Amino acid sequence: MLLHPDKEAKAVLEYLCEQSGKLYNMGVYFARQTFFKTSKLLTGKFDLIYEQSVGKSKIAQSLPSTPAQQTLLSVAEAFKSYKRLRQAWFKGQLPNKPKPPNYLKGSRLFKVAYPNSGGQKPKLVDGQLQFSLGLTVKRWFGIDSFRLPAPSHLDMAKVKEWTILPKNGVFYLEASYEIPKQETFVGIDDQALAIDLGTADNLAACVDTLGNSFLIDARAMKAFNQYWNKQVSTRKEGKPQGYWDTFLDRVTRKRNHRIRDGINKAARLIINHCLKYGISTIVLGWNEGFKDNANMGRLNNQKFVQIPLGKLKDRLQQLCEVYGIHLEVTEEAYTSKASYLDGDSLPKFGEKPDGWKASGRRVKRGLYRSGNGAIVNADLNGSANILRKVARKLGIDLNRLSRRCLATVARVRLWQLPQPALSAESPCL
Repeated sequence: MLLHPDKEAKAVLEYLCEQSGKLYNMGVYFARQTFFKTSKLLTGKFDLIYEQSVGKSKIAQSLPSTPAQQTLLSVAEAFKSYKRLRQAWFKGQLPNKPKPPNYLKGSRLFKVAYPNSGGQKPKLVDGQLQFSLGLTVKRWFGIDSFRLPAPSHLDMAKVKEWTILPKNGVFYLEASYEIPKQETFVGIDDQALAIDLGTADNLAACVDTLGNSFLIDARAMKAFNQYWNKQVSTRKEGKPQGYWDTFLDRVTRKRNHRIRDGINKAARLIINHCLKYGISTIVLGWNEGFKDNANMGRLNNQKFVQIPLGKLKDRLQQLCEVYGIHLEVTEEAYTSKASYLDGDSLPKFGEKPDGWKASGRRVKRGLYRSGNGAIVNADLNGSANILRKVARKLGIDLNRLSRRCLATVARVRLWQLPQPALSAESPCL
């Protein structure tokens, strides 16, 4: 929830987030120095809280004790994640060596979290949430609490934690709560849906083993992103390097909200399709680092690199866990070059046999011609090949995935209301 605090409340929020940022950086410094000098990673729940800051640091004392502990727990979580990545790198599961968590940069504001339990949990007073500031702040400034609007649509008893989040020049109030348990989803074991992400005009190209196919349109999302780049470029023209102001904060917030809304809508549409047709498996084509060193021209790079496909992947994973759908992530080497209808072999990246050649080829943007001259949608051809990559491993039946569903396309526009049914719009394109 976006906050609109008055002058006094804004000053309190800025103070809390500044102190939280200082404490976070101090915790990172202590953990980094410990690691560099002793090779010990402080990942335990109380490593930083009791070994370093609380009770010894003026910065820790300048925050209420509970939010101060949550900030240091965030440092411990960052180093715990680094430890897992480091172990994966040692095992050869990551191509690049991870780096230890670094310090906050820019405004150096950090989130302030209040668990909805314990002595400093927020209280509902006159329809507003009252947050404690602790004894030290009361002694220094003469105030012991502040209030923020309470969301009217939430059951306060179910909220696990309240978080004040500084972002793009404003403050948000986030509520963390448990998702109600969903009904057990029972899908068809040998049915799956494949997703090819991030094509030129499409956010996702989807094909399932029941013979359904659809494209999630990305042109509106990419237009929003392009307009944002134009606004930033125009505003910063003639200004010194690193220039930023409240206007740029505002347009960046608007752009981020639109992109996030599009990602959530796309993930929900895919999951709803699986629930409707009883599909128990989603196969996602994904190559790690596929955006690195992208060389598609300035405009195409802007469209491709700045759309957060990783967030769509993460959102799908979250929803799959909620509904009990299996998400299979597979590499997608040569899926866009090979012909599904001709059954071309699909080697892994770097393992292409000498003399390998696809039976078909792209004839223009969005169209693929197979070896027998059949014209199909190029993105759906790639999505169907992603299914072939794992068909034997997962026991997937591909008998109903034919030329018809690769040539007749339903295009879904995310911001077109009401949401259109998945019906054929035009052949191939």
